[in-house]
Amino acid sequence: MSRLPRLVGGVGAGLSRLADRLEARKGEDPGAAATPAAVSPPSGPEPVPVAAPGPAAGAADTPSATAPAEHVPPPPGYAPAVAARPDPVATVPWGVRVAAEVAWRLLILAGTLWVLMRVISAVQLVVLAFTAALLITALLQPTVALLKRRGVPRGLATAMTFISGFVVMGLVGWFVVWQVTENLDDLSTQVQQGIKDLKHWLLNSPFHVTEDQINNIADNLSQAIGTNTKDITTAGIEGVQVIIEVLTGILLAMFSTLFLLYDGPKIWEWLLKLFPAAAREGVAGAGPRAWATLTAYVRGTVIVALIDAIFIGIGLFFLDVPLAVPLAVFIFLFAFIPLVGAVVSGALAVVVALVTRDVFTAMMVLVVVLAVQQIEGHVLQPFILGRAVRVHPLAVVLSVAAGSLVAGIGGAVVAVPLAAVTNTVVGYLRAHAKENALRAAAADGPPPEEPVAVTAGAAAAGAAPPGEPPGEEPPRA
Repeated sequence: MSRLPRLVGGVGAGLSRLADRLEARKGEDPGAAATPAAVSPPSGPEPVPVAAPGPAAGAADTPSATAPAEHVPPPPGYAPAVAARPDPVATVPWGVRVAAEVAWRLLILAGTLWVLMRVISAVQLVVLAFTAALLITALLQPTVALLKRRGVPRGLATAMTFISGFVVMGLVGWFVVWQVTENLDDLSTQVQQGIKDLKHWLLNSPFHVTEDQINNIADNLSQAIGTNTKDITTAGIEGVQVIIEVLTGILLAMFSTLFLLYDGPKIWEWLLKLFPAAAREGVAGAGPRAWATLTAYVRGTVIVALIDAIFIGIGLFFLDVPLAVPLAVFIFLFAFIPLVGAVVSGALAVVVALVTRDVFTAMMVLVVVLAVQQIEGHVLQPFILGRAVRVHPLAVVLSVAAGSLVAGIGGAVVAVPLAAVTNTVVGYLRAHAKENALRAAAADGPPPEEPVAVTAGAAAAGAAPPGEPPGEEPPRA
């Protein structure tokens, strides 16, 4: 019984100490709750205050009052720093950007060129006919100019030149056809005899060719011709269509040549109006130079081809090769195809000599062809054509190959003069642009003069620097 009052006294003392602590905490934090449950925990993130669902005290009479903005806590200190991403354009290397800029422009140019080639292929006959008319006009136009200087009216001079030129070309073509048809029977007999002689030579040659091998080759050729009869018939039908197209192209070339000879300057003035005004001056200056280059090329090529045909024809005649004159005409025509034409015409002459005569005659024809072509390449062309139409041999080969792929033989004929004209036009336009730049720089006037520094000698002599009145001593450094 003596312990009970002591226990009660200890509990009372503990409650009094707890009450003192609560009072002390209330004094430190007046907004804290009076109950132990309202005491904030010692650790953990601070709770985000949320607006009460009901109306706040004192806000019943003010319905326009809004709740406070929601507070977003900052990221913790241990979170890694995230750098801002740079501009994607700035991350691309400069070389790659330049390559991309050049690449899409090249793609546009390639697409434009492809469309242009498709259009030219669709109207190939018209393009080739007009190009042939340009070449013929370049050959005949000096004659028209000569007749006009002699006092002949323009219409009469054009008619005389046009008729005489096409009559000469028609007579040359008729002579070739006549020679071939007249000598066709003798040629077939000589070809058969030449094949027998060639067979005999192969049997006795050091190549050890047997008669069975020669007979097998002949049988294979006969079988190939027999199995491809349908293809040969189709080729014959297509040959008729080709003949019709050739005649149509000849008529178009004739009419185009007539109008180019008569109204060439007016046609050129009309074409100038199609160009922008800013580029019209340069094109007007490049046109006459391009025409002079084309005229020099055609005239020089005709002279060189005529010399080749005459000398090789004389050699074929003295070697007693059949069809010497038609072969000379073919050599003249094929000379308009640079490099390739000379090889093809020379090979044709050698094959005809080999089949119709013998191996020795064929070797002599080869010597004559090579000698004439060497004289042509190293003496005639540099002297006759000159530097006006000089084109690098690599450019000639590439131009002929590209022209033949695009338009066949006609493309190979016009490829080199087109390359020569393009070279002349580009060179003139580059020089014209440089001259315009220098002219504009001269029109702007010289740049302003910079202040001249005063030397020690001038200062000693009492000379005043620019901008100061004479007689005053210039400031010393």
